[in-house]
Amino acid sequence: MMEAGTLLQVRVTPKAAADRLVVEEGNYRIYVTAVPEDGKANKAVIALLAKHLGIAKSKLELVRGETARDKVFRIL
Repeated sequence: MMEAGTLLQVRVTPKAAADRLVVEEGNYRIYVTAVPEDGKANKAVIALLAKHLGIAKSKLELVRGETARDKVFRIL
């Protein structure tokens, strides 16, 4: 489990065929079926990332990239 305060850089692909998370060389790539409207894709990304890390969704904070494909999350 990662420590509180850890920053995670994530590359997101919305409108994908299936929800999945891929870790390549320490980089997170997250594919979600949700559309990037009204924060739907961000919510799907948080849910998938929290499940992968084994933490509650409320323990993840979006720091940068609310409307961008490249996002930074902080573990609370």
